[in-house]
Amino acid sequence: MFRKHRYTNLDEVNTTKTFNDFRLWQKERRQKKKDLSIHIEHVPVQLEELHANQSETSITWIGHSTFLIQMNGLNFLTDPVWANRMGFQKRLTAPGMDIKDLPNIDCVFISHGHYDHLDFHTIKQLKGNPIFYVPIGLGHAFSKRGYDHFIEGNWYNTFQYHGLTFSFVPAQHWTKRTLTDTNTSHWGGWIIENETQSIYFVGDTGYFKGFSDIAQKFSIQTVLMPIGAYEPEWFMKESHMNPEEAVKAFLQVEAKTFIPMHYGTYHLADDTGPEALERLKAEWKRLKLDDKDLLTLRIGETYWL
Repeated sequence: MFRKHRYTNLDEVNTTKTFNDFRLWQKERRQKKKDLSIHIEHVPVQLEELHANQSETSITWIGHSTFLIQMNGLNFLTDPVWANRMGFQKRLTAPGMDIKDLPNIDCVFISHGHYDHLDFHTIKQLKGNPIFYVPIGLGHAFSKRGYDHFIEGNWYNTFQYHGLTFSFVPAQHWTKRTLTDTNTSHWGGWIIENETQSIYFVGDTGYFKGFSDIAQKFSIQTVLMPIGAYEPEWFMKESHMNPEEAVKAFLQVEAKTFIPMHYGTYHLADDTGPEALERLKAEWKRLKLDDKDLLTLRIGETYWL
């Protein structure tokens, strides 16, 4: 009988929770009262500038873990999800750009297979004929839907594309899309580099020793770092960083600019977007870090490197 390969974390860190753990979390959740009416701010997207851009490097936050990245005249997307709902939860903030307004996409980077990071309904609507860079084991989900323009990466695999280098690096997480496919594909982050710039899309992760390893192998300038879905921390800690851990990870990878993500779009855990942002800014201030190195993009906002 064929047995599916199951991927694991560094040091075999286990992210599995029991049904009783889940019940306890849901009991705690019912006792909490969270204000979901305060949303992360939107700004009008710079459509004309983005469509005309053929040379500058830009990062536009669409929401959650979705960014439009432009580099060397090419257009990339990270974890493209325009879904209006995630499970029973309605999207809290509209995407920063209508999917119909996107330019033709050259490459898509997928961190892992969870539905808030991989939405095939969104992918079906993308313009262009992108190459999908996906974790090892996830290609089957694409091929069975008729996509053959994908490349699977294992940790520390590196790929060359039109003068750019793409590297798949470790994260501490897990994945599941069906009842039987738990951890049958991997998870991680993507580092996008040209000759002078580097962007590290961290993906979804708990705090782990891999950040030190990544710092030794890469010179990173800009980090797209997750800060949300951490509460309750006894349940989420292995899979999601809290804002203080995210700052620690940023310092460990020795990057220049911190751009937070994975907060304020879907109510996946018990924390809220404003809470995550407040804790992030408080930790930044406590450590006396330079304010110019923390770039909290508004939804739809573009950072021109």
